[in-house]
Amino acid sequence: MRPLDEQTILITGATDGLGRALAAELARRGTTLLVHGRDQARGRQTVEELMAETGNRDIHWLRADLASLDEVRGLADQITAERSSLHALVNNAGIGTALPGDGERVESMDGYELRFAVNYLAGYLLTRRLLALLKQSAPARIVNVSSAGQAPLDFQDVMLKRHYEGMHAYARSKLAQVMFTFDLADELKGTAVTANCLHPGTYMPTKMVRAAGVTPVTALEDGVGATLRLIADPELDAVSGRYFNGRQETEPHPQARDPEARQRLRELSDRLVGV
Repeated sequence: MRPLDEQTILITGATDGLGRALAAELARRGTTLLVHGRDQARGRQTVEELMAETGNRDIHWLRADLASLDEVRGLADQITAERSSLHALVNNAGIGTALPGDGERVESMDGYELRFAVNYLAGYLLTRRLLALLKQSAPARIVNVSSAGQAPLDFQDVMLKRHYEGMHAYARSKLAQVMFTFDLADELKGTAVTANCLHPGTYMPTKMVRAAGVTPVTALEDGVGATLRLIADPELDAVSGRYFNGRQETEPHPQARDPEARQRLRELSDRLVGV
């Protein structure tokens, strides 16, 4: 990989939590940073704060609500129109087990179960639409921020219309991310674009964790370090299709290794997002 001060990196969900802390670390290292979020005022404030904190003026705000696939398409189109290169895509944005919905099932603007839509489908579509730019910019990396909380997909009820529970919805969306990562790695062999995913830390002190009423366990700095390693560590230049728990490579839920399940998810995802 190129030095970080020669890279352009997109982080989704970068206005708070892990994304915000990761953005600050990359900005300090001179990266050209694309900061995504869904709140315009908060996003502009985040960029101003990052510039003041780090002295890096090459930080750019991008607004899109990932609960809308049309806005995801618009985000990808804006990046491809404005950028000649993209060296890393960090699919970090997501929603937790409790909010929004306060434990009740909620749908996205496209009528899909909200956690599946935001945590998985949005990143799937964004990645698909940015693949050409990533390949053109190779060597490049895709990093999907998943979770150790994983549950198998029931393809008879992917949208959880029959038996909804917030933790289960979240865990299924996170396993879908891992399955997508493994598929991408196979697809991208020989392109110098890698795809890996990780559980950055257990109950870090983020808005998502606080909303669930859970006591933090892992320091935010540890999650930043684990994620940054997948973005920038030269020892991982040829590593792709792996799942990490923090810095340790480990095995995800067995469904992630099931080629039939991954094919069914890929075909369903293409149909849902219109690829």
